[in-house]
Amino acid sequence: MTPLRSIRYATLTLALSLFGILAPFSSAFAAPAKAQTDAQTQAATEDLSDLNADSNAPRVEGNIAELQNLVQAGSLTELRATRNGSYGAKLFFLAQDMLYYVALSQDARWWRVVKTQDAARAESIYAQFSRKSYELAYGEIRRMQLQAQKELLDRVIAKSADRANRLSADLALAQQQDSQVTQRQQQLQAESQALQTDKLEAERKLRALQLQVEQLQRQSEAGLAPVSTAPLR
Repeated sequence: MTPLRSIRYATLTLALSLFGILAPFSSAFAAPAKAQTDAQTQAATEDLSDLNADSNAPRVEGNIAELQNLVQAGSLTELRATRNGSYGAKLFFLAQDMLYYVALSQDARWWRVVKTQDAARAESIYAQFSRKSYELAYGEIRRMQLQAQKELLDRVIAKSADRANRLSADLALAQQQDSQVTQRQQQLQAESQALQTDKLEAERKLRALQLQVEQLQRQSEAGLAPVSTAPLR
């Protein structure tokens, strides 16, 4: 056997012997690790199934529900409040626990609630919520103002239209009355002219009759002695 082949053979023999010595140790270390992993997986699976199966398990309530319960119980002191349209911000104090609750609301419903024991932080958050309520309410207030202006203009337009209709009715009535008055005046003028003509004709007939009466009177008195007017003795 050559020296090179002897060295390779010796190296292979040493490696096989070392593998045989370390194999039990590697198996011993691997078995607990695998057992621990299997146990964790089984535990996680069991916890998940228990959580899904138990429908009566208690639920963790957030700050909003906690604040609602405290307000209903009358346990809080209201320190500050801001109102802008339908939005508002409030700062509450729970004296027994030295806790501050800062709330942002919309239409009397709590929207965001922050709980803290730091008074300065509570004041800072309250100031932020107050500014937020102002910004959020700007569009709402602007809309209300525009709506009120539009309704006012609608009322003014309705009143103006009603007045225009009444004036139009009055004008139509006046025009009708003017037409009737004009016709009446024309009729009166025609009647007056006819009466004037009849009057002149009557006067002419009266003068003619008077002349006739005078003539007849003279004829009837012709040849008669004048009547004496001397007094009797």
